[in-house]
Amino acid sequence: MVEFDLKEGLSAKSELKQDVIDSSFIEYTDVMTGDSNRVVQLYYQLINSIRTAKKIDIVVSFLMESGVKMLLKELRKAIDNGVKIRLLTGNYLGITQPSALYLIKHELGNLVDLRFYNEKNRSFHPKAYIFHYEKYSDIFIGSSNISRSALTSGIEWNYRFNSLKDADSYKRFQKTFDDLFDNHSIILDDEELKHYAQNWHRPGVSKDLDKYDESSDTNVRMLFEPRGAQIEAICALENSRAEGATRGLVQAATGVGKTYLAAFDSKDYKRVLFVAHREEILKQASRSFYNVRNSEDYGFFDGKNKTCDKSVIFASVSTLGRKEYLNAEYFAPDYFEYIVIDEFHHAVNDQYKRIVDYFKPKFLLGLTATPERMDGRSIYEICDYNVPYEISLRDAINRGALVPFHYYGIYDNIVDYSKIRIIKGKYDEKELNKSYIGNVHRHELIYKNYKKFGSQKALGFCCSREHAEEMAKEFSLRGIPSAAVYSNSNGEYSQDRSVAIQKLQEGEIKVIFSVDMFNEGVDIKEIDMVMFLRPTESPIVFLQQLGRGLRKAKNKQYLNVLDFIGNYQKAGKTFAYLTGKNKTTVSGYTNFSKEELPDDCLVDYDFRLIDLFEEIQKRQTKLTDLIFSEYERIKEEVGHRPSRLELFTLMDDEVYQKTINNSSKNIFKHYLRFLEEHNELTLPEQQFCRTIGREFIELIETTSMSKVYKMPVLKAFYNNGNCLMKVNEDQLLKSWKEYFAIGANWRDLPQITSYQQYKNMLDKDHVNNIYKNPVKFLAQSGKGFFIINEDRTVSLKKELDKVVNNPIFAEQFGDVIEYRTMDYYSRRLAKDNDDIM
Repeated sequence: MVEFDLKEGLSAKSELKQDVIDSSFIEYTDVMTGDSNRVVQLYYQLINSIRTAKKIDIVVSFLMESGVKMLLKELRKAIDNGVKIRLLTGNYLGITQPSALYLIKHELGNLVDLRFYNEKNRSFHPKAYIFHYEKYSDIFIGSSNISRSALTSGIEWNYRFNSLKDADSYKRFQKTFDDLFDNHSIILDDEELKHYAQNWHRPGVSKDLDKYDESSDTNVRMLFEPRGAQIEAICALENSRAEGATRGLVQAATGVGKTYLAAFDSKDYKRVLFVAHREEILKQASRSFYNVRNSEDYGFFDGKNKTCDKSVIFASVSTLGRKEYLNAEYFAPDYFEYIVIDEFHHAVNDQYKRIVDYFKPKFLLGLTATPERMDGRSIYEICDYNVPYEISLRDAINRGALVPFHYYGIYDNIVDYSKIRIIKGKYDEKELNKSYIGNVHRHELIYKNYKKFGSQKALGFCCSREHAEEMAKEFSLRGIPSAAVYSNSNGEYSQDRSVAIQKLQEGEIKVIFSVDMFNEGVDIKEIDMVMFLRPTESPIVFLQQLGRGLRKAKNKQYLNVLDFIGNYQKAGKTFAYLTGKNKTTVSGYTNFSKEELPDDCLVDYDFRLIDLFEEIQKRQTKLTDLIFSEYERIKEEVGHRPSRLELFTLMDDEVYQKTINNSSKNIFKHYLRFLEEHNELTLPEQQFCRTIGREFIELIETTSMSKVYKMPVLKAFYNNGNCLMKVNEDQLLKSWKEYFAIGANWRDLPQITSYQQYKNMLDKDHVNNIYKNPVKFLAQSGKGFFIINEDRTVSLKKELDKVVNNPIFAEQFGDVIEYRTMDYYSRRLAKDNDDIM
């Protein structure tokens, strides 16, 4: 049996040794029964027919990635030789894998006429391969769909006959195929494929099919190649580049294999830079890139190494991001053709931004697993608002890329969190320690639940070093060998992370208790339990830590999740994190539906927690107080009065959704008024608010944004902070073209359906759009603030002349534009996903 090395979410895949055994030497036969003997395997007989056919028709009830990969090379050669190929397959029960379809579309494009059977009231189980030659045709008919096992050693019966020996039977089959293909199918275009992929769930039968595929041939070699969601992501990235994008973000759940995805996507680029903030991530990434490129032409740029002459460089952000290294002495700005920024949600960090701003690659790829609105600036602005591919935790489990979870909400009434101070939105670590350390009853609660659910390899997430040490000690004393892992470890039970991981994998210890050391970039696929032993305060951290245990491993059926929940501030929000659905009320968590969960997943709350959640709901603060509380928290976190964009980026998502859905309470529509009501304005700002400038700012806050056309016009007036009273046609055109040249922004233009069409647009067409859409509507609905002059210039209302040079006006104007832009792209991304669903 072939072992699939899935370490680090990698994509090792077995492939037949076609370079060793040429199918042309396989004996001809009309009867194929499947066996270790290649003569009776359908695959080799098909290859010979593909090589000599002039036209090919295939009808199968399903396609699998494993089988498509075996046939692609020969089908590609056939197409290059002018062979016409028609392929009809089914989508019943979802057995046909999206990745198999993406492979065909990606490798063979529209040169293959690919269709889905589209009759809901009739079953669809044909398996036939028809090859047309110059003087006759062959039909292979039997039981084999396109999968590795069905084409090779699986027990499949197939028979070949031709149009010369049995003309009547041949005509009946061909006529039926033509009818099905022409009259009972739908063309599988990009939109239909994307819709199918987004709604695809891995069917239960796939587990058996995968098992057969893995053991279908003994003469195999290990190759590293994309699989599953990685294939979809690579296709999306290539399409994005074809549409003019130079930056893009892939947002994928932890465990999908983002590092390997980056290695595959960048394979054809000569010089690649991989940037991360942890040494372990860089080392792990180097192994992934080595496996894909099969080359040792790589090096590191970190505290110890300063490699500058390798094709692939793995750089620590804390080193490369320093000003002394971002110069031509080390790397020219265009040295790297492809740059990968791992854990892209950190990109708001100044060192990351310096790296991004300095280098000019052909393409920059950001990787993240975070929810889409978190760190909004990094998610959208730095990647040119371009998110070509996204796969959520829910989707990754539904597609079989991750194992299901069994989540148990365990009632912890031992600690009273209402008496613990909250600093910058987090419970005070010292006070948490006082509640946890030496708390025998809580130790027993955790230990007994660990024993109840059972585990061989577990991770426990703690609030502090002292807490991790104590938990490792308590478990070890109870006969469960454990270790504490944290930075600069020096405790009795602490161990270096790499040592602890090795001991856990080898069974020397059963549990690692950690403090923020396993959030990112560390993979132990055998983990079968995670324990949350402190309040869940951040969806990002929760999902990252959950993801540490969701990777697939041999004989691993699911992950047990033990969450010890008390009366802390955000108790009950985990259901929203687990389902990926935003809940606007806490009561929603108590009335969840199993249908909202990913396939084969379980959520079980202690019944006493239901009472706790309802009690929290009753105590909920009024929305106005809730908003101000969030404002105060964010103000403390950033160290100054937050801008609109900072509020958007850092505000709790539940509070944000409530805010924007309540028109009268939406502070983003009258932020200056909100600041004024809470005495947050300086004296000059108070004076500004008594001018017409405030009315103009509120207009920009509230102007309709169903499309983004107004933004480049407003940016022309903003003029990078040097605000203008009047702009001419050339200034409007410059701002417009700069804006729509970013990423795939051109898609928002009316009646533009392709990147080539956008590139072919004349300046006069752009100008017509500017005046027909945003300028016209700003003049009509802008309360007289925008005026179209006879010379085609556009002016601001004369009274604004008194404030246009005021730095407060420029600051507020710029902040509103940034926030409205980010909010628009956040909504557009959500809408795109909803449309697909």
